[in-house]
Amino acid sequence: MTSGTSPAPTGRRILDSAILGLLMFDGALTAVLAVLFLPTYLGSVPFPISALAAGVVNVLLVLGARTVTDRASMAALPLVGWFLGFVLCMFGGPGGDALLLASPVTLLLLGLAVVPAGLLLLRFASEDAVARGNSARRV
Repeated sequence: MTSGTSPAPTGRRILDSAILGLLMFDGALTAVLAVLFLPTYLGSVPFPISALAAGVVNVLLVLGARTVTDRASMAALPLVGWFLGFVLCMFGGPGGDALLLASPVTLLLLGLAVVPAGLLLLRFASEDAVARGNSARRV
Protein backbone atom coordinates (compact mmCIF):
# COMPACT_ATOMS: atom_id res chain seq x y z
CA MET A 1 0.00 0.00 0.00
CA THR A 2 1.37 3.39 -0.93
CA SER A 3 1.03 6.37 1.34
CA GLY A 4 0.38 9.85 0.01
CA THR A 5 3.23 11.42 1.90
CA SER A 6 6.67 11.97 0.45
CA PRO A 7 9.56 10.00 1.90
CA ALA A 8 11.52 11.56 4.73
CA PRO A 9 14.52 13.53 3.48
CA THR A 10 17.79 11.77 3.90
CA GLY A 11 20.70 13.26 5.79
CA ARG A 12 22.49 14.01 2.52
CA ARG A 13 19.53 16.01 1.14
CA ILE A 14 19.26 18.00 4.36
CA LEU A 15 22.98 18.76 4.26
CA ASP A 16 22.77 19.78 0.58
CA SER A 17 19.86 22.13 1.34
CA ALA A 18 21.78 23.67 4.23
CA ILE A 19 24.84 24.19 2.03
CA LEU A 20 22.72 25.84 -0.69
CA GLY A 21 21.14 28.12 1.93
CA LEU A 22 24.58 29.05 3.21
CA LEU A 23 25.81 29.76 -0.31
CA MET A 24 22.77 31.97 -0.90
CA PHE A 25 23.59 33.89 2.30
CA ASP A 26 27.21 34.17 1.13
CA GLY A 27 25.96 35.67 -2.13
CA ALA A 28 24.00 38.33 -0.24
CA LEU A 29 27.00 39.02 2.00
CA THR A 30 29.20 39.38 -1.08
CA ALA A 31 26.80 41.95 -2.51
CA VAL A 32 26.79 44.03 0.66
CA LEU A 33 30.59 43.96 0.91
CA ALA A 34 30.97 44.81 -2.79
CA VAL A 35 28.65 47.79 -2.36
CA LEU A 36 30.48 48.99 0.75
CA PHE A 37 33.87 48.87 -0.98
CA LEU A 38 32.58 50.23 -4.30
CA PRO A 39 33.63 53.88 -3.71
CA THR A 40 37.31 52.90 -3.31
CA TYR A 41 39.82 55.36 -4.73
CA LEU A 42 43.38 54.79 -5.89
CA GLY A 43 44.81 58.24 -5.29
CA SER A 44 42.26 60.58 -6.83
CA VAL A 45 40.91 58.07 -9.36
CA PRO A 46 37.86 55.87 -8.61
CA PHE A 47 38.99 52.26 -8.54
CA PRO A 48 36.00 49.89 -8.15
CA ILE A 49 37.99 46.72 -7.54
CA SER A 50 35.10 45.29 -5.55
CA ALA A 51 33.13 44.90 -8.80
CA LEU A 52 35.78 42.52 -10.14
CA ALA A 53 36.05 40.72 -6.82
CA ALA A 54 32.27 40.26 -6.69
CA GLY A 55 32.32 38.69 -10.16
CA VAL A 56 35.04 36.21 -9.18
CA VAL A 57 33.33 35.35 -5.89
CA ASN A 58 29.95 34.86 -7.59
CA VAL A 59 31.49 32.45 -10.10
CA LEU A 60 33.12 30.51 -7.25
CA LEU A 61 29.82 30.42 -5.33
CA VAL A 62 27.98 29.08 -8.38
CA LEU A 63 30.68 26.45 -8.90
CA GLY A 64 30.34 25.49 -5.25
CA ALA A 65 26.57 25.20 -5.59
CA ARG A 66 27.04 23.04 -8.66
CA THR A 67 28.99 20.50 -6.60
CA VAL A 68 25.93 20.10 -4.35
CA THR A 69 23.19 20.00 -6.98
CA ASP A 70 22.87 18.93 -10.59
CA ARG A 71 20.08 21.38 -11.40
CA ALA A 72 21.15 24.71 -12.89
CA SER A 73 18.18 26.46 -11.25
CA MET A 74 19.39 25.41 -7.81
CA ALA A 75 22.98 26.33 -8.67
CA ALA A 76 21.68 29.85 -9.34
CA LEU A 77 20.71 30.38 -5.69
CA PRO A 78 23.97 32.18 -4.75
CA LEU A 79 23.35 34.60 -7.60
CA VAL A 80 19.76 35.12 -6.41
CA GLY A 81 21.13 35.87 -2.94
CA TRP A 82 23.61 38.35 -4.44
CA PHE A 83 20.83 40.11 -6.33
CA LEU A 84 18.64 40.30 -3.21
CA GLY A 85 21.55 41.82 -1.27
CA PHE A 86 22.14 44.29 -4.09
CA VAL A 87 18.49 45.35 -4.12
CA LEU A 88 18.54 45.67 -0.33
CA CYS A 89 21.45 48.09 -0.62
CA MET A 90 19.44 50.23 -3.06
CA PHE A 91 16.84 51.07 -0.43
CA GLY A 92 17.41 54.11 1.71
CA GLY A 93 18.11 53.88 5.40
CA PRO A 94 16.33 55.62 8.26
CA GLY A 95 18.02 58.95 7.52
CA GLY A 96 17.37 58.74 3.80
CA ASP A 97 20.91 57.55 3.10
CA ALA A 98 21.42 55.15 0.21
CA LEU A 99 24.43 52.92 -0.32
CA LEU A 100 23.96 52.73 -4.08
CA LEU A 101 23.49 55.81 -6.18
CA ALA A 102 22.43 56.15 -9.79
CA SER A 103 25.93 56.19 -11.25
CA PRO A 104 27.89 54.31 -13.90
CA VAL A 105 29.90 52.59 -11.17
CA THR A 106 26.72 50.95 -9.85
CA LEU A 107 25.93 49.65 -13.33
CA LEU A 108 29.52 48.43 -13.61
CA LEU A 109 29.13 46.51 -10.34
CA LEU A 110 25.90 44.94 -11.53
CA GLY A 111 27.39 43.91 -14.86
CA LEU A 112 30.73 42.60 -13.63
CA ALA A 113 29.18 40.69 -10.74
CA VAL A 114 26.24 39.07 -12.53
CA VAL A 115 27.30 38.48 -16.15
CA PRO A 116 30.18 35.99 -15.60
CA ALA A 117 28.16 33.86 -13.18
CA GLY A 118 25.10 34.14 -15.43
CA LEU A 119 27.10 32.90 -18.44
CA LEU A 120 28.36 29.99 -16.36
CA LEU A 121 24.80 29.13 -15.36
CA LEU A 122 23.74 29.33 -19.01
CA ARG A 123 26.50 26.86 -19.86
CA PHE A 124 25.34 24.51 -17.10
CA ALA A 125 21.73 24.75 -18.30
CA SER A 126 22.70 24.03 -21.91
CA GLU A 127 24.79 21.01 -20.85
CA ASP A 128 21.81 19.72 -18.85
CA ALA A 129 19.50 20.18 -21.83
CA VAL A 130 21.88 18.32 -24.12
CA ALA A 131 22.19 15.49 -21.60
CA ARG A 132 18.40 15.24 -21.29
CA GLY A 133 18.07 15.21 -25.08
CA ASN A 134 20.65 12.47 -25.44
CA SER A 135 19.01 10.34 -22.77
CA ALA A 136 15.58 10.81 -24.38
CA ARG A 137 17.00 9.83 -27.76
CA ARG A 138 18.34 6.55 -26.36
CA VAL A 139 14.91 5.47 -25.12
